[in-house]
Amino acid sequence: MTNRRQFLALAAGAAGTLAAPAIARAQGAYKSEYKLSVVGNRPIPLSEGAFRWAEMVTQRTQGRINVKVYPGSSLVGGDQTRELVAMRQGVIDFVVSSTINLSPQIREMNIFSLPFLMPDARAFDALINGEVGRDLAGLLAQRDSMVLAWGENGFREISNSKRVIRTPADLRGLKIRYAAGPIFKDIFEAMGANPVQMSFADLQPALSTGAVDGQENPVNLYLAFRMDTLAQRYLTIWNYVADAGIFHLSKAIWDSFTPADREIVKAAAEEAAREQIAGSRRGLGAGGDRSSFEELARRNVQVTELSADEKRAFAQATRPVFERWAPQVGTELVQKAERAIAARA
Repeated sequence: MTNRRQFLALAAGAAGTLAAPAIARAQGAYKSEYKLSVVGNRPIPLSEGAFRWAEMVTQRTQGRINVKVYPGSSLVGGDQTRELVAMRQGVIDFVVSSTINLSPQIREMNIFSLPFLMPDARAFDALINGEVGRDLAGLLAQRDSMVLAWGENGFREISNSKRVIRTPADLRGLKIRYAAGPIFKDIFEAMGANPVQMSFADLQPALSTGAVDGQENPVNLYLAFRMDTLAQRYLTIWNYVADAGIFHLSKAIWDSFTPADREIVKAAAEEAAREQIAGSRRGLGAGGDRSSFEELARRNVQVTELSADEKRAFAQATRPVFERWAPQVGTELVQKAERAIAARA
């Protein structure tokens, strides 16, 4: 019996000795650096969320997963619409994406770009936290991407250098930059504007030279990039669309992590996403906080906040675009969205 116990102890020790190099090899298989891509840079909320995710993962894994942020979509030459393709090619490991920039590859992401679908932040939350969010995560999974959390880039407002925009007719003839996706071209053409597709990297010089008259982006991005200094004197709050921020990473990279490290990466994504949503909404009226509007006033920006009736006029003008795009986005997905919005708390 003693010999048997000694044998088992020796065998267990040998197994442990043999396992140690295997564990070391597995840990050694981790990259020395994981690349995270995001459009823009701090302090805009979408980019802030990317940096926070990277910082938390790196700190909480004691550097085992060392994540470095590459802002301005620099890994894809500033073209944020190429991030998903680059991730599938192994150029990018982690991404914080705007759904607008995913829409050229995944048409269903245009659900957030259907004009005037979401009347408020609660409607947006109903989509990302319900069936719509799960369906879209499933579509990314089919493209080798793991969605870990949903954030928000914010409701997109419109600014320009020429005049106050209060009615659809006020857009007539204005050159308006949009990021990506032909649905935006259709929306602005429906109101008589001249839409121009352009990367975010090219937007600031285009505004400063007058190559375009205006642009549409969340208020806090407008403030962060001081678009008031780029002749964007007129800003209209119309909440015509809101795009989500998606915290996701390559499935191959996800599969290479230990279960414990996956938990850390996911928890960090969820925390960064919560912070990012709070940042995108800060100062825009929730809880009486209008500090972003106060800052706009200090910068002498003429802000026009549309009434419900005025928004309905824009919704009516763009309704043909909604109806044309709904089947392309997916009739069933649109119906799920409408039901979720109608039932929102």
